[in-house]
Amino acid sequence: MQQTNLSEQEQIRRDKLAEMIMAGIDPFPAPLYPVNNNSFNIKQHFTEETKEQFADVCVAGRIMSVRDMGKANFAVIQDSAGKIQLYIRRDDICPGEDKSLYDIIWKKLVDIGDIIGVKGYVFKTKTGETSIHVKELTILTKSLKPLPIVKEAEGQTFDAVTDPEFKYRQRYVDLIVNPEVKETFVKRTKLINAIRNFLNERGALEVDTPVLQSIPGGATARPFITHHNALDIPMYLRIANELYLKRLIVGGFDWVYEFSRDFRNEGMDRTHNPEFTILEFYVAYKDYLWMMETTEQLLETAAKAVNGSTTVTVDGKEIDFKAPYKRISMYDAIKEHTGVDISKMNEDEIRTVCRQLNIHVDKTMGKGKLIDEIFGNKCEKHYIQPTFITDYPVEMSPLTKKHRSKQGLVERFELMVNGKEIANAYSELNDPLDQRERFEEQVKLMERGDDEAMFIDYDFLRALEYGMPPTSGIGLGIDRICMLMLNQPSIQDVLLFPMMRPEKRDSDS
Repeated sequence: MQQTNLSEQEQIRRDKLAEMIMAGIDPFPAPLYPVNNNSFNIKQHFTEETKEQFADVCVAGRIMSVRDMGKANFAVIQDSAGKIQLYIRRDDICPGEDKSLYDIIWKKLVDIGDIIGVKGYVFKTKTGETSIHVKELTILTKSLKPLPIVKEAEGQTFDAVTDPEFKYRQRYVDLIVNPEVKETFVKRTKLINAIRNFLNERGALEVDTPVLQSIPGGATARPFITHHNALDIPMYLRIANELYLKRLIVGGFDWVYEFSRDFRNEGMDRTHNPEFTILEFYVAYKDYLWMMETTEQLLETAAKAVNGSTTVTVDGKEIDFKAPYKRISMYDAIKEHTGVDISKMNEDEIRTVCRQLNIHVDKTMGKGKLIDEIFGNKCEKHYIQPTFITDYPVEMSPLTKKHRSKQGLVERFELMVNGKEIANAYSELNDPLDQRERFEEQVKLMERGDDEAMFIDYDFLRALEYGMPPTSGIGLGIDRICMLMLNQPSIQDVLLFPMMRPEKRDSDS
């Protein structure tokens, strides 16, 4: 189907494409091209002493700028490693009498954004810039859309693409015109690899668990619902992988982990995306106190791997991931920041406190949700340095073991950094009778209208009845950790392709 409403520049490029084909030039040739070097390696290692090693280089990249000098041109191409200047002479490209091919290709049909391959040798210009003297040039891809023009002068960048709507929706263009963005995602991978290495070195086993589930368990959240046609049953995208990982602890693994893509059908803001990455791991014969120490070590190691230091700057604030971290119980945190001790209050009394604190609540919220609203509204923002919030009320934690010495509490912590939760951990509940009662309480909340309450997972209860050893487990929000470690203001800045509202399109464009 022919596209309509093309811009003038887009139409010109399509006309050039047709001219290339008429001239016998394949604008999209076979993919094999014998690249043997890249811009970074050449600029890093080329000297007078090493020039023989760069006498026959072959590189490929996207044209980012051109300076027409008549019978010669300077151009800059960008490959995956950076940018490098090319020196292109007509007599080198067309050594015979007929120079028309050079004129057709270089003077008339090649545009900024096109991808070319070049062969030649490396030299330094009179101004000292490392460049490639091109002896052979091949068109590898004709670009049909013009790039946004970004200008650089005296070490400064002008007209950079900064519009979030454009950057997130067309990340491929963002990466081309703002190559520094690529470093964020390189560091994200380094961070994940550092965490993976930390766990592997301590004997943990990486596993996979189902993304499509018949019951959305392991967290209190609103799921995405779909339908399995063959089985004729509703299915859910997982909101957590916790219950499957604990099944593996029942089965005899001592330490398992998974970098899990999870999905929650909830709001979107600078710290929430409906699809996100969580690291969860579960360790037999450990408790939440051991998990706090392990979490400190893990994050300290990750910070050093990514930034070379335990200290990072976030929103102008210096945050130090060096262990140990501050610890404070949830009730003490609420009392510290509201002046109210709710530890002995029932649901109705806590609802009254919420109203006195101007916190919106409704009848669907049980005691746990009410306490969570108080903490979220009045306490979270105060914890900038890494802080463990510990010993949660039992109503907030349907999968957590009751506290060994504090009535009405469970052995749970959340790690707060820069005013946001980045980890949630328990001494896991392994009493199947207690777990069944907790699930049943969740059903009652569901009947009151709480669409985030948990389903009863009968197979998980059956697994617990076979016996799960004492276990500690944790979930760490990888996207939020990346935001902190890489000093990015929004979760969209650490996701290559964040969720976006569909575009309104009048035509194919």
